[in-house]
Amino acid sequence: MANILVAEDEKDIRDLINFTLMFAGHTVTLAANGQEAYDLALAADPKPDLIMMDVRMPRLTGYEACRQMKEVDELKPIPVVFLSAKGQDEEIQVGKEVGAVDYILKPFAPDELTRRIQEILQKVGAD
Repeated sequence: MANILVAEDEKDIRDLINFTLMFAGHTVTLAANGQEAYDLALAADPKPDLIMMDVRMPRLTGYEACRQMKEVDELKPIPVVFLSAKGQDEEIQVGKEVGAVDYILKPFAPDELTRRIQEILQKVGAD
């Protein structure tokens, strides 16, 4: 299964995602903000197969963290998926512009999250 880095500032949501992905067999690393996600991704060995980030987080937003990650050669190929309660077209467009491969809207059911992550991993060839 995949090694997934999850950045979410809401502890309850972060815990739910962690439990859901671990139950599905993935290895999960957790970050509470965009800066921590960037730092963990940079330091990780091996690198994550997928990075999931909330859009609105302290220190660095998901967009800012993604933009910075895509400037680093060793992080550039890692697919990024945004999680957000805001699903307006312009939000999704900004996410794609900074390098995201997909966008998952909150709230989501755990089985829906598992299914979507599996589809994304298959699409990017990480699983």
